Amino acid sequence: MTPVHFAFSSAFILGLTGLAFHREHLLSALLCLEGMMLSLFIAISLWTLQLDSTSFSASPMLLLAFSACEASAGLALLVATARTHGTDRLQNLSLLQC
Repeated sequence: MTPVHFAFSSAFILGLTGLAFHREHLLSALLCLEGMMLSLFIAISLWTLQLDSTSFSASPMLLLAFSACEASAGLALLVATARTHGTDRLQNLSLLQC
């Protein structure tokens, strides 16, 4: 494993562990998801450059578009929960209150 692959794999794993273990606020969970998506974007971009293939060249841009849609939906959920519940703490959210 090259150092570049190790760096992007460890960035993805750090985002995953942050999402799994540090879920106190919705904003921190969304930032961990965004970090995971960005590490995947850079890894897929480097993978298509190493293959030197034009058939996979649209994959990173498609992933980046989905990442932008995920970020906007997450931000909308963050604003909605902050307005209705007054905080973004995930421990205060319950399906029985909605």
